[in-house]
Amino acid sequence: MGLTPIKLPYQSAKNRLFGIQPRMSASFHQIPTFNINDPYSNERQTNRRTARRNALPINMLVSNQRKLSNSRLAVIIFGVIALVAGLILSSVPWVHYIILKNLKIWNGTLSYHYWQKPGVIRLTKVFIFNVTNPDGFLYNGEKPKLQEIGPFVYREDMEKVNIKFNNNGTVTYQHKKILEFMPHLSVIKNDEIKLTVPNIPLLTLTTQANSLPSILKSSLSAILRFSGLTPFKHVTPQQLVFGYDDPLTALANTYYPKGRRPPKKMGLFLMRNGTLDEVSTIYTGHNGMENFGLLNRVNGMEELPFWRGSCNSIKASEGSFFPPRELTKSDLVHVYDKDLCRVWALRYRKEIIKDGVKAGYYTPDDNLLETVDKNPENSCFCEDNTNCTIKGLQYIGPCQFNAPVYLSFPHFYNADPRLLDDVEGLSPDQEKHETFFKIQPRLGVPLEARVKVQLNLKVEQSSIYPTSNFRSITFPIMWLEEGVGDLPDNIHRWIYLATTFVDTAVPLFTYGLVLCGALMLVAVFVKTYHQIVFTRENIERGRQTILRRGSSILVNGQHRLLIVRDSYHRISHAVQETDVDAQQLLP
Repeated sequence: MGLTPIKLPYQSAKNRLFGIQPRMSASFHQIPTFNINDPYSNERQTNRRTARRNALPINMLVSNQRKLSNSRLAVIIFGVIALVAGLILSSVPWVHYIILKNLKIWNGTLSYHYWQKPGVIRLTKVFIFNVTNPDGFLYNGEKPKLQEIGPFVYREDMEKVNIKFNNNGTVTYQHKKILEFMPHLSVIKNDEIKLTVPNIPLLTLTTQANSLPSILKSSLSAILRFSGLTPFKHVTPQQLVFGYDDPLTALANTYYPKGRRPPKKMGLFLMRNGTLDEVSTIYTGHNGMENFGLLNRVNGMEELPFWRGSCNSIKASEGSFFPPRELTKSDLVHVYDKDLCRVWALRYRKEIIKDGVKAGYYTPDDNLLETVDKNPENSCFCEDNTNCTIKGLQYIGPCQFNAPVYLSFPHFYNADPRLLDDVEGLSPDQEKHETFFKIQPRLGVPLEARVKVQLNLKVEQSSIYPTSNFRSITFPIMWLEEGVGDLPDNIHRWIYLATTFVDTAVPLFTYGLVLCGALMLVAVFVKTYHQIVFTRENIERGRQTILRRGSSILVNGQHRLLIVRDSYHRISHAVQETDVDAQQLLP
């Protein structure tokens, strides 16, 4: 008489992990009963041991037409791949690398199309100072009373033409600009209104003539007396911007040397319409993003021809792209404008949000138009000491045919108060008159820009007729605002995806991979452990052990106590060892 036989198919933890089903073969036998009268117990025990020694390992099981669980193996592989990929992607800036790689200027890319023909609405707003008391200023000693008239708005269609990519990571091109008057955006629908402004060619001539010998000045005065020219001129905004016939400019165009020869007409924007003569070369970013968008050459020259020393540097952007601040870590960016004759330094002020996209807010550096005493670096912009003695003025005569033209911010904003005291009608305001750029720090793309500058004529009183009554003064002529407002939808969408969306989506994606891979592996191991511990045979073995402990069995109809040794049991010497599993666990 013995216990009920139980089948115990053998399955290792490794096999359970990979989902290999138990091998039901001759190597698995019923556990023999505890019947000492069974004459074949020893034979069964021997067969049991032989079968254990002949049990097949996992590789033999697989080769013996025992297949792994495809689903479980796939889960493990995918979990490992997801975990490793998530850890790698979360530790390297792979998205930034992809974005910067596609940001480089090359034919056919999105950045190239944006750079070549931006498609943005570029508006130029012109504000002209109308002189309401010309006679009072000339003959009664009054301050000039200025009336700001504007804006006169012009739409600027701009594109790069004659594009040539070079082998050194640069591209050469020219600007083509077409200005179109926008009456519905202007203060006056018809730009034929007459305004009173200083006669720039005449005052330029008489100011420059102060250095001539007296006999030449007298001769010039006699000639001008019969010319009919006056210190003030009545012109329309269209004439002042795009040019009008003037005898002095026509004369200078005929007799001046070719390099200093002005146009035949007098116009402040005369050289800004059509394909510009200036040939620019900029870095495309293929040799490093530190110089991305910066000028390499202007008209084939590595520096400007106007000034001395460092003031001729052209290491600046032409306005389309800037080196990304996240890469350079610099608070300064530089912009070059042909009409300004120099590079402007813009300083980072704060971080702002523009249409859901982060941007750095830049304004001109505090020392940009400072005097030489406070900013010695500006000394190379001075031809003599008289050009750099007043804060807020920048002499730009070398690129304006040596005319006494000075640049300032509108309404003499941030300039010496003496300039404001010499005239009436100006009221500087930071919000209206401050130049600013909003630049995306990761891409270096301007989201919005407003360049606001004022053109002034610095007149020195002369004895030459008919300007002898025109006192020495820095006379405001006009100020203008150039800039880019809202970007096209496709460009804004691309910038948003490359910055704001990526900042949120990439961490979710990478850490999601890590979490997903870890959870999948944990789930597989937990399920495997559950199958190992809570299998039917293990439960039955546990139950059998409980029955053996502290119990007795009947041997030949008599009760015999089991002898307990190390939590495993043997029958007394009269009972043969028949439990193979228990026997193997004994020391």
